[in-house]
Amino acid sequence: IGQEDPERYLFVDRAVVYNPATQADWTAKKLVWVPSERHGFEAASVREERGEEVLVELAENGKKVVINKDDIQKMNPPKFSKVEDMAELTCLNEASVLHNLKDRYYSGLIYTYSGLFCVVINPYKNLPIYSENIIEMYRGKKRHEMPPHIYAISESAYRCMLQDREDQSILCTGESGAGKTENTKKVIQYLAHVASSHKGRKDHNIPVRGELERQLLQANPILESFGNAKTVKNDNSSRFGKFIRINFDVTGYIVGANIETYLLEKSRAIRQAKDERTFHIFYRLLAGAGEHLRTDLLLEGFNNYRFLSNGNIPIPGQQDKDNFQETMDAMHIMSFSHDEIVCMLKVVSAVLQFGNIVFKKERNTDQASMPENTAAQKLCHLLGMNVMEFTRAILTPRIKVGRDYVQKAQTKEQADFAVEALAKATYERLFRWLVHRINKALDRTKRQGASFIGILDIAGFEIFELNSFEQLCINYTNEKLQQLFNHTMFILEQEEYQREGIEWSFIDFGLDLQPCIDLIERPTNPPGILALLDEECWFPKATDKTFVDKVLQEQGTHTKFQKPRQLKDKADFCIIHYAGRVDYKADEWLMKNMDPLNDNVATLLHQSTDKFVAELWKDVDRIVGLDQVAGMNETAFGAAYKTKKGMFRTVGQLYKEQLSKLMATLRNTNPNFVRCIIPNHEKRAGKLDPHLVLDQLRCNGVLEGIRICRQGFPNRIVFQEFRQRYEILTPNAIPKGFMDGKQACERMIQALELDGNLFRIGQSKIFFRAGVLAHLEEERDLKITDIIIYFQAVCRGYLARKAFAKKQQQLSALKVLQRNCAAYLKLRHWQWWRLFTKVKPLLQVTRQEEEMQAKDEELVKVKEKQSKVEGELMEMERKHQQLMEEKNILAEQLQAETELFAEAEEMRARLASKKQELEEILHDLESRLEEEEERTQGMQNEKKKMQSHIQDLEEQLDEEEAARQKLQLEKVTAEAKMKKFEEDILLLEDQNSKFIKEKKLMEDRINEMSSMLAEEEEKAKNLGKVKNKQEMMMVDLEERLKKEEKTRQELEKAKRKLDGETSDLQDQISELHSQTEELKAQLVKKEEEQQMMQSRGEDEVSQKNNALKLVRELQAQLSELQEDLESEKQSRNKAEKLKRDLSEELEALKTELEDTLDTTAAQQELRTKREQEVAELKKAIEEETKNHEAQIQDMRQRHATALEELSEQLEQAKRFKANLEKTKQSQESANKELASEVKSLQQAKTESEHKRKKLEGQLQEFMARVTEGERAKGELADRTHKLQTELDNVSTLLEDAERKGIKMAKDVAGLESQLQDTQELLQEETRQKLNLSSRIRQLEEEKNSLQEQQEEDEEARKNLEKQMLTLQAQLSESKKKLEDDVGTIDGLEESKKKLQKDLELTGQRLEEKTIAFEKMEKTKTRLQQELDDLTVDLDHQRQIVSNLEKKQKKFDQMLAEEKSISARYAEERDRAEAEAREKETKALSMTRALDEALEAKEELERVNKQLRAEMEDLMSSKDDVGKNVHELEKSKRTLEQQLEEMKTQLEELEDELQATEDAKLRLEVNMQAMKAQYERDLQGRDDQNDEKKRALVKQVREMEAELEDERKQRGLAVAAKKKLEMDLKDVEGQIEGATKARDEAIKQLRKLQAQMKDYQRELEDARACRDDIFAISKENEKKLKSLEAEIVQLHEDLAASERGRRHAEQERDELQDEISNSTSGKSALMDEKRRLEARIAQLEEELEEEQGNMELLNDRFRKTTMQVDTLTTELSAERSTGQKSENARQQLERQNKDLRAKLGELEGSVKSRFKASITALEAKIIQLEEQLEQEAKERAAANKIVRRTEKKLKEICMQVEDERRHADQFKEQLEKSNSRMKQLKRQLEEAEEEATRANASRRKLQRELDDATEASEGLSREVHTLKNRLRRGGPISFSSSRSGRRQLQVEGTSLDLVSDDELENKITDNNANETPAPQPE
Repeated sequence: IGQEDPERYLFVDRAVVYNPATQADWTAKKLVWVPSERHGFEAASVREERGEEVLVELAENGKKVVINKDDIQKMNPPKFSKVEDMAELTCLNEASVLHNLKDRYYSGLIYTYSGLFCVVINPYKNLPIYSENIIEMYRGKKRHEMPPHIYAISESAYRCMLQDREDQSILCTGESGAGKTENTKKVIQYLAHVASSHKGRKDHNIPVRGELERQLLQANPILESFGNAKTVKNDNSSRFGKFIRINFDVTGYIVGANIETYLLEKSRAIRQAKDERTFHIFYRLLAGAGEHLRTDLLLEGFNNYRFLSNGNIPIPGQQDKDNFQETMDAMHIMSFSHDEIVCMLKVVSAVLQFGNIVFKKERNTDQASMPENTAAQKLCHLLGMNVMEFTRAILTPRIKVGRDYVQKAQTKEQADFAVEALAKATYERLFRWLVHRINKALDRTKRQGASFIGILDIAGFEIFELNSFEQLCINYTNEKLQQLFNHTMFILEQEEYQREGIEWSFIDFGLDLQPCIDLIERPTNPPGILALLDEECWFPKATDKTFVDKVLQEQGTHTKFQKPRQLKDKADFCIIHYAGRVDYKADEWLMKNMDPLNDNVATLLHQSTDKFVAELWKDVDRIVGLDQVAGMNETAFGAAYKTKKGMFRTVGQLYKEQLSKLMATLRNTNPNFVRCIIPNHEKRAGKLDPHLVLDQLRCNGVLEGIRICRQGFPNRIVFQEFRQRYEILTPNAIPKGFMDGKQACERMIQALELDGNLFRIGQSKIFFRAGVLAHLEEERDLKITDIIIYFQAVCRGYLARKAFAKKQQQLSALKVLQRNCAAYLKLRHWQWWRLFTKVKPLLQVTRQEEEMQAKDEELVKVKEKQSKVEGELMEMERKHQQLMEEKNILAEQLQAETELFAEAEEMRARLASKKQELEEILHDLESRLEEEEERTQGMQNEKKKMQSHIQDLEEQLDEEEAARQKLQLEKVTAEAKMKKFEEDILLLEDQNSKFIKEKKLMEDRINEMSSMLAEEEEKAKNLGKVKNKQEMMMVDLEERLKKEEKTRQELEKAKRKLDGETSDLQDQISELHSQTEELKAQLVKKEEEQQMMQSRGEDEVSQKNNALKLVRELQAQLSELQEDLESEKQSRNKAEKLKRDLSEELEALKTELEDTLDTTAAQQELRTKREQEVAELKKAIEEETKNHEAQIQDMRQRHATALEELSEQLEQAKRFKANLEKTKQSQESANKELASEVKSLQQAKTESEHKRKKLEGQLQEFMARVTEGERAKGELADRTHKLQTELDNVSTLLEDAERKGIKMAKDVAGLESQLQDTQELLQEETRQKLNLSSRIRQLEEEKNSLQEQQEEDEEARKNLEKQMLTLQAQLSESKKKLEDDVGTIDGLEESKKKLQKDLELTGQRLEEKTIAFEKMEKTKTRLQQELDDLTVDLDHQRQIVSNLEKKQKKFDQMLAEEKSISARYAEERDRAEAEAREKETKALSMTRALDEALEAKEELERVNKQLRAEMEDLMSSKDDVGKNVHELEKSKRTLEQQLEEMKTQLEELEDELQATEDAKLRLEVNMQAMKAQYERDLQGRDDQNDEKKRALVKQVREMEAELEDERKQRGLAVAAKKKLEMDLKDVEGQIEGATKARDEAIKQLRKLQAQMKDYQRELEDARACRDDIFAISKENEKKLKSLEAEIVQLHEDLAASERGRRHAEQERDELQDEISNSTSGKSALMDEKRRLEARIAQLEEELEEEQGNMELLNDRFRKTTMQVDTLTTELSAERSTGQKSENARQQLERQNKDLRAKLGELEGSVKSRFKASITALEAKIIQLEEQLEQEAKERAAANKIVRRTEKKLKEICMQVEDERRHADQFKEQLEKSNSRMKQLKRQLEEAEEEATRANASRRKLQRELDDATEASEGLSREVHTLKNRLRRGGPISFSSSRSGRRQLQVEGTSLDLVSDDELENKITDNNANETPAPQPE
């Protein structure tokens, strides 16, 4: 539904209504309305009249029926179908009103005006006509300007309140389900939006929560939840009336609100009819409460409560759970506290618990008892009462008898009644408290509003089969409201007519409702029904029957009162209301009026522990107690009455007082009535029950309201205002000077020639019938437009004459230009002229130095301008930040505003589910609509044929009208009118003649406009031809461009040859570089060797002093050594040696065992066992060695060479140690000098960078840098050659220092040139962006101007159409008036004869004529309304057009804002993503580093612990063995010595191998990355050079004349380019040198440890520089592409101008031919002259535009030349900075002058080789320049001829293409940058993965080495123990550990030295110490 067009439900399709076919059908068939039981009324055609009866044929089925004449009602013409105001109907009757409402309802139009009030029919579906857009559409509009809507009523009330300072009221009445509540909500919604107090104060950040308007809107959901219920008629029926009073201040803002409620249907809380529900809150609470809330409130299921009669009945399309949450949210918005909400819900739960209390009748007595008090306990818990006291108060309450109190037992019926009454009273008090609380929240302001608007939502008439006390009160209220309506509409209106002295016959509509009101409310004489009811309530023994008898006795004879017709009738009496006869049943009226309660329970509630409940029952002393109802005796009643006199008020009295206050308030306001009508009782959309609607129309007095509006004068205006507003229509009617307002108005009315029946002049005002003022407003608008058009015509004439004179002058100048061009065309092929053009530029060579000075001065000026621009840029950035902050603030406010409308959107989302149900009905309606449209189309075709018949009918109607007038008037008055008519005819004839003249003028104007349109079409065709020609020229230019590209490629081939020759020289230079770098690296390495040797000596001293520490350090280094595979080899050698030693020792032990253990058999057995174990041990050792041999063999081959070199270097280091110490001091001094030089170079680098930053503001500096940089690069090359030759003869120290300086200088120079180029291109791009933005602004301004012109043309066209329509309408009106007057004259004559015949007829004929007279009067008034209908339709059409234009503008603005916001958000998103990616990469790298560090730490700790344990074992075993065996000590010493030697070797190898492997990996990774990066940079640099060369060639073509002097500089620029390439190759040579240095560094592993840190730093700097260069190269590519696009644009401009010149020449020839042929005829000559003048004016405008275009191009050209000059001066400055960097090395240059001279000779020889090629290229360039000069001259001539042709069109096209091109370029660049970023990320990830893999492999090797060392150490320990134990002579046993190592244990007999016992003790100790922890494999 949200996607449907809302205008479909507001506006009528008038094309369907004004169908001539339907009009013809209506006329031919004489259609009328006849009564119908099914449809109310049916259309039928009159076939035959039979006296009082008529034969009609039904239109639906063709059936013929005879009907009485009085039952027939006339049908309106088809043009009144779906009329918006039923007061405009020609035939006003019930059938027409019903038909109009039905047609509008079926079309989706639910609102219809009925005179001064609005009729609404419930659509039973959601319509899209209540959005904010619709509110804005009606805001500030008058009622007649927009279609009917509740918003229009609200707007008129709001505007009247502001303008007249009069309080307003909007009264919504109707039956239940008619839509009163919904329309009330729409009124509040509209007022809250229009009169919102925060809209003008958005800057103050008012919080949305707690806002008054929002709270006002949220009050409705709360009241609906507690006061609405589902009924048979309505799913959300309001069961109470309410009057919402909204207060406004003087400025019209809402300052507060107040709500009053009436007649809550509290009985619904305890019982409901079938298929109905109680109040919504009960269901919502049970469905939506959470578990915690359910336990607190003791809630149960739906079926557990007796008061929910029908259980849980869901409402279609709604969820009670969701609605409960919405109600809670609304309470929070209304600032309800949590405690208040919980207390309210407790009371709601308690009301339900009242129904669950069950009473039973005792057997022997009637007394009630409560067998189960569970429900009572829950109730008392919720309400804060004592259960025992509550049951006592219910079952045996205390009643006052006389002066004493007695306890009276209650029956079951009395107890049930008391509980139900308490439940109703509790809920009613809760509802009253809720309304009071809402009012407290809404009345926040202390000040009283200046005025208010009251909205009344109260139930309409309710007529059921049997009606009770509630229906009487509702119908009584509606009687009062209808009386107010009648009084306002009829009585007050007519009284004002009498006050103003207007001729008016007082009309009595028979709607005096006072008798019926008196019957109900009259206090005495005789008393009314309410008074009698109150009187009966005071009598204790009174019953309902006595009350009815008393009413029949007192009011039996009243006209509005009827007794029941039969005794069997269920009703007790009847009242005739204005809406119909209503039967009332008086059951329980006395109880309902008194509303008695159990005062015992009420006192308990008043004394409740719950403060909220006690607050609800604080007025307990005002209730009707049981003692008043009991009626025990009169004395008791009298006593009770006296004590409570003045406090007890019946329901009827309270309601009567409330109603009287309401009516007093409404009388003091200006009422606006809204009548709501229910279409059917099935709640189906698209269905309308005619009889039901007719009954409601009669009840609402719709027809009477229309009649008073039509017969009266609803529009009135004060004299002064009328004169001020409409005096423009009668300029000469009022003479100058003072005149009374009334006289002035009379003169104006005479001048306006208005019909006397359309107005009345009173004492202070002038009154008009409906529609007259609208007609005067239209005439006033037309008059004003005529004046403005005349003024514009005079101004345009003056401007056109001025432009014509200017164009004549330009035409003469154009002829002079053409003569000059013709002369040039003759000269251009003359040889002497060519010689002159070639020689002339050479004369400017002498002025070169002056130009250089001027360019230097210009450079200074440009720098000053740049500094100013930078300051302005800083200020703009600061402003930008401020604006961004303001934007953020506004965005927050916008968010706050959007939350205001969130609830409306949620409502729409919830109701979307109803859409599917309603779409089927919609399709049916659409099909019916299509059928009706087909019918109307067919009827429209017949309309033209029936026009004559319509005129005849109109004449007949006029005759009947004349007959009616003559029945009233005498013959004399008829003759006087005849004279007046003759005078009017003369006046009308004059007017007719005036109108005919005006019509001719309008036709002439139309003809002129059509001719102008034809001329415009011819212009458009010519423009199309011009466009085709220009496209052909574009193709030619593209072909020429391809040819020029071929020539450029040939030049590039020649350039490549030169590049190859220069590359050879560059290779030689790179070789010299590499030699110097090698020497430098050797010096650095030797210095590091010296430092390493010193540190190594200190380490050896520390090892000797700390032996134990050294052992532990060696063991730790052994564990670290295991990560390198070379340590595997050493460990394997150890294992082999140990194996050999073991075998030898085992053989010796065998011999000893054979000598010593031959004595015993046991020893022999032990020996055999040991031999077996030794054999097993050998096998295990062999297997273990075999497993590792393959790995060891591989690593041996890899590291053998490295170990040999390391051993040699170690020996050499020891020898040269003394020499290095001697040279140390000299090297330190040299290092200091080098450090100082490095600092100076760094300072020079910072200075150059500072200068680079200053040069960022320059544009296109690359061109001049190429021309000027050749010199600086040549000098730098000379210096490099000379320095290289010098370095051959200088000592090694000087060579190292010199190489460092040269390398730094080259790096600085290369980086400077690269950064300057990229920064210049960056600045160029910024300027291009600025140019683009300015061009975009120009385009937008031109677009706006074109749109304004288009709007002006459309307005002019609309004004013409309006004038035509008004003239046609005036013509038709004049014709009709003439025909009417002629008809009246004829009718007068005929009426004389008819009068004589009519006088003879009887009284019956007179009565019939009076009836016919009334009908004719109605027809006359209806005909009068036809004109008003036409004016209203015109207003609607104009309003529709204006609304569409406003919507279009708003949509364009919103679209632009959304685009800018989306662009901003996209940029912010990209930035945020980039930052997130950077942070993610940093976090990953940090986590990886942390994990690696933790793992290394854990491994070191574990190894340390193991080594400590093993060391302790070794020490203990050494002590034990030393005590016993001397031989074992010797073996131990030898092993220890071997161990120490191996440890030292392993330590050295471990350090060196670890460092070399790390260095190797890092260098390989870094150098690969550097190589790839430099290759990419070189490739990008080559591409840039190629693009720059292309740009140079293209710009040379445009700058021929100015750049001829700089031909030599171009040659130098080419050479400079080559030298730049040579420099790039130098960088490659440096990279190769770096690779060689890397190889040398691998050889010298020990020295690289210190140097690697420096390399890492340098690599990090290089990476940063690489990234910078990468980013700069991207920007350079963007700028070069933009330059190429501009050059292409210039070419297109030249081609377009050439095409325009040819087109202009053709048009000139055509014009000359047309001028020569134009002498044929005068008329043809004038037409041709006009066309030619228009064409000449167009051509002159186009020439002016083309001239402006060429001036813009020239300005661009001048700017480029200035930029070239500034670049040349900047290059000279850069040259001076390069010289400064070489001053530090001037001493070396002096020493090597000879070498420099030689190098200069070599350079001269190289230059001589290239002279021939350079001269050839120069000759080619000269030829190209000559061709370009010729082309430029031709183009210049063409540009001068065709300056003004088609400038605007071309500029717009070019700018659009530029924008597209730039957008495409930017997109491509962005895609490239994204792809490059992805590549870098992938490389980074791959590098990280490789690092992780290397770490894993390293850890694996470490573990394997750990295992091997542990195995070897275990074997050594076992060997020692074996030796010791064998010498002691004990038994030997072998056991294997878990790690694969073998552990040897010796047990058994003792040797000669030690006893067995001592040996066993030592062995046990040994085992305790030697058992290590099991090692994992």
